[in-house]
Order: sequence, then structure tokens, then C-alpha cells
Amino acid sequence: MRKSWTRALTSGLVLAMLVGCAGNNGGGGGANAGGDGQGGNEAGVTKFSISMRTLNVSYVEKNPDINKDKYVLELEKMTNTDLDIRLIPHNEYQDKMVQMFATNDIPDVVQGTGGISGPELAGAVENGVFLPLNDLLQEHGQDLLKFIPEEAWKRMTDSKTGNIYGIPEILSNPSRRATWIRTDLLEKVGKEIPTTVEETMEVLRAFKEAGVEQPYAGRQNFKYADTFFGAYDVLGYLNQFKVFPDGQVKPTFFDEENMKQAIQIYKTMHEEGLISKEFATIESADFKSIVTSGKAGMWSMNANELPIWGTQLKENVPDAKVALIPSPVGPDGKGGYAHYNPVTRSFFINAKAKDKAEDIVKFFNWMVSEDAELFFSFGIEGEDYQVTDGKPVFEVPTDAAGADKMRYLNYWLWLVQDTTYNKRVSELSDSGKELIDAFDNMLSTEGRRGIEFDPRLEAMVKYPELNPKSDELPPLILEHVLRMVYGREPIDNYGKVLEEYLSKGGKEIIEEATKRYNEKENAFE
Repeated sequence: MRKSWTRALTSGLVLAMLVGCAGNNGGGGGANAGGDGQGGNEAGVTKFSISMRTLNVSYVEKNPDINKDKYVLELEKMTNTDLDIRLIPHNEYQDKMVQMFATNDIPDVVQGTGGISGPELAGAVENGVFLPLNDLLQEHGQDLLKFIPEEAWKRMTDSKTGNIYGIPEILSNPSRRATWIRTDLLEKVGKEIPTTVEETMEVLRAFKEAGVEQPYAGRQNFKYADTFFGAYDVLGYLNQFKVFPDGQVKPTFFDEENMKQAIQIYKTMHEEGLISKEFATIESADFKSIVTSGKAGMWSMNANELPIWGTQLKENVPDAKVALIPSPVGPDGKGGYAHYNPVTRSFFINAKAKDKAEDIVKFFNWMVSEDAELFFSFGIEGEDYQVTDGKPVFEVPTDAAGADKMRYLNYWLWLVQDTTYNKRVSELSDSGKELIDAFDNMLSTEGRRGIEFDPRLEAMVKYPELNPKSDELPPLILEHVLRMVYGREPIDNYGKVLEEYLSKGGKEIIEEATKRYNEKENAFE
């Protein structure tokens, strides 16, 4: 099985190298350029529909009609396409996706998250909804094959057949989330950047005494508020299994002593007012508002948001200074957040769109071209940037509206890229240079990488109460942890929580995880 995949990809890569040497990185002529007329619309425009998650991008969510946006129209012009973008609200993504498959109202291209077996796809790959892309990629996606690393293609491949079912957007640095702090507040309270959990708690207490409304900004279900679970290495997410001393592969939250210490930290923060009393109900939009309005002293967010969130914070609090700092370390001297898998978004072609699949693959192949990099980095030539002496001249926006537009272009509309950071734009500003330095010299050395099973363990699907999300504890564990933080259940009960987990199907999860890990069956480390 694995050999079939390897043979298919290897031949594709060889072909890519041969063609790529003489090619033009995807070509600037768009989806139909170079078409042989088979399966596409050689003379005219390629029309196709595509579903896309809004990803909390304000420019998208506030746009009255994204299909009439000038950058979408420019993209269509550059690629000779006519897109029908169907937005899926960020917070309703999984439910809307399942509904889409249930009603069979499936666009020509479907955006997924991660690999081919995510719950949002509702088994669509197994049910033959999407086209295998091996031959199409070899013939029309040579630049994609060169650009996207093998690790990411593996996530898009059915190991049983060797078929590639999706085109991935990649993340070369898996340590994406960072700890942020208001350095102007640190200066105000006379503290140094904290390095340990204990030092961090002292800084938060100093923030509290100085009148900071939310010394540590919390968020619902500990999303982007899991700094201390990371310090104690008990994140317990989908990709956070590890081998325990008894040889069994278990979720990291089975480290009972460290889990109890992490819960105690959050309980102390709650009791001392270092985190909002209502943090368990704060959703993403409110979380961002709390941070950018200047109410928070420390928080966690994706590091690549620094230029945008930093700009918005400065607009509201001109004296504010923010920095990415090393995450506090726990008993093992390490810290940070759960590593991401190498695929951030993925794009699947509906089998019913077979007649235009060739041009759709060419459209995605263009995404890794020089022309695409210029467009998605700077915008429209002559309007957003100029070319002087053959070089693009671009001024990085300093206002929130401009930063929001750049996030839309650099991040959301650019479908296939390395999303770690935009090098072209980042190099042009001090905050961008800080971002590059943080990724290259700090985040690359921290974070928690566990064992992940993709497709996920069958026992997890069987027992939804025990099934974690990519960055949330399983519902059963999460509920008890929240009760303990709020003082409604003793932390000493945590051992009984693990017993409950085992009795309700957890034993099957651990047995299956251990077997698959030992047999190296789609177990990623």
C-alpha cells in the first residue's frame, strides 16, 4: 500500500523535476494556459464553485459579496477562471460541511482541514465523492509536486490505494502558536520576561495589581488558552498521544500528576482573578476584541497574526507594545503549544467536476508561481504596489483596515502556500522582522509534538464523548477539568475521571492506539 503511494508520488516528482527545470513555476497564464483541450474549456473561462471557510477573517466576513471583490476579480483575470466562492462561517464549519454532504449540495471544489479523514468531510473520500488526483497532478500540477513536501502529500493519500485526493496548503514550521505579552505593562510593573510557570504567575499577579482587566486572556474550552497544559505536557488533543512507561500509547492527559498541577494553575488563576471569571464562554471574536482593545496582559495566538493584531492594538492603545516570548516551561524544562500537522487547508475536486478538473488543477498549480506570490503578497500592480527598476516597491499598511486587507490577501485568498509567514511582506517592517526571528529562532525550538493517528482511531469515532478535537480535550475530560477550575469538583478526583474515561470506551482507544503505533499503521510522530 505504502509502496503504491511512493511509486505514484516518486514518478510525479521525477516528472516535476524534469518539467520544472524548463518551466516557469506554474506559468503566469492561468488555468487554461497550455491546455490541450481535453477535459477543460480551452478557449473560454473555466467556471467552478468552491466552498471556503471564513477563518475569522474580517475582510471576508464583512464583505457584502466576496465574488465581486476586486481581488477575486483580479485573481479570475490572472487565472482565466470564474469562481463561485461559497463561504462557510468559521464557527459553524463542521456542521455546515456535514450538512453539505448530507444534502449532496457539493461544489466543484471543497476546502477541507488537514488530511483526507477529517470529521468535516463526513467520509466523503471513502464514499467516492472526490476525484483521485495522481494522474492530473503528474500532467498539470508539476509545480505543486515540487513545492509541497512528501510529508504533506502523505496526509492527502489513501494508504490503501495510493490515491492522492486533495491538494494541501502547507505549514513548514509546525510550532505556530506563541505566547504574547504586553511589554509596556512589564515595564510598568518592573518585571522581566517570565520563563517558568512560577515566574509567569508572579507577572500575572503584578498585572492584576496594576489594574490590568484580564492579566491572562482566557477563551472557551481553553482554545488558545492552553499555555499551562503545554507547560506540563498534558494537552491531550488529537495529536497528543505518547508512549507511557507501561508501553501503552495513551493521551497525554493520562499523566495524572502533571495534569493535576496544570489544573491547579488554572484554578488559582480563576480564584485570584488572573483570568476572566467568564473565560469558559468567551468565543473567538470576543477574545480578539479583548486583546486588541488593550484589556489583556498575556495571551496565546498564532504568531503570524503579530503584524495584524499588533496594529489593531496600537490603534486602540497607542502606547501599547507587544512581543512574542518563549512559552513558560514546566517541570521538564519545556513548554509551548501542540504542533500543527503539515497541512493547514486542503482542496478536493468533486468527481462530478471531472470535465474541468484539468483546468482546476492548473489553477492550483498557478498558486505556487512567481506571479501568484507577487499578487497575494502585495496586491494589484499599479494600485497596491509599483515596479521600479524591475523591482516591486510596496509600503506595508500601518492602519487596521490595511492590515486586515493584507491578511485576506496573504492568508485567506492564497490557497496553496507555506503559511508559516509571508517572507516578502514581513521583511519590510520591524514587526515582520520580529515575526521572522520568532519563527526561526524561538518557536522552532518549542512546542509539544505527540503521536497522531490519521485516519483517527475507530474507537474515538465510536465514543464521541472521548473524541478530542484538534485543539480541545475530549468532552468528558474537558467537562471535569472545567468543573475543577471553577471549584465545583475536587482536583483530587482526577484519578476517578481517568477511570471513568477507561470504563466508557477509553480502554478500547488505548488498545487500538498501542496496536496501530506498534504496527506503524498511519501513526505520525
